[in-house]
Amino acid sequence: MTIWTRRQPRELSFVEYVEARHAHLWRLAFALTGTRERADDLLQVALEKLYVAWPRVRDLAHPDAYARQVLVRANVDESRRPWRRETVSATAPDTRVTPDPTGAVDTRNDLLSLLQELAPMQRRCVVLRHWLDLSVAETALALNISEGSVKTHTSRGVAHLRRMMAVTASS
Repeated sequence: MTIWTRRQPRELSFVEYVEARHAHLWRLAFALTGTRERADDLLQVALEKLYVAWPRVRDLAHPDAYARQVLVRANVDESRRPWRRETVSATAPDTRVTPDPTGAVDTRNDLLSLLQELAPMQRRCVVLRHWLDLSVAETALALNISEGSVKTHTSRGVAHLRRMMAVTASS
């Protein structure tokens, strides 16, 4: 039996999983990072780590939970790297978006941009609690912090978002 024959089922099941869940995982990465480029980088790092663990993960009842955990932890790891400490530029990138007549896209884009103004841990807690609808305990486990810290970060993050949305609405 060749190495390729032994690895083929593993690779096929991994490719099938990634093809089925790529969009969901990328949206989560985008919510955590705020830019397409960083979301792409984060997802690539997370998928590399997931591939290494795939023989154990594919037999789990919920491989999405494991993938989400890898993605969140990879985000924390990447934010600690010195080259990730970026400086703000005076010129914004060209991001042309076709207007949505219902205003839903504008609201979503506004919310995503406001989400990026939160402190990193507040952003992670808000995304996991309110976007992914995880419980306090699940969020605490995913971020490796206490449940009280999850409640504090989430509360402060949501309060900040509400204040900023009120300012944006009144403008």
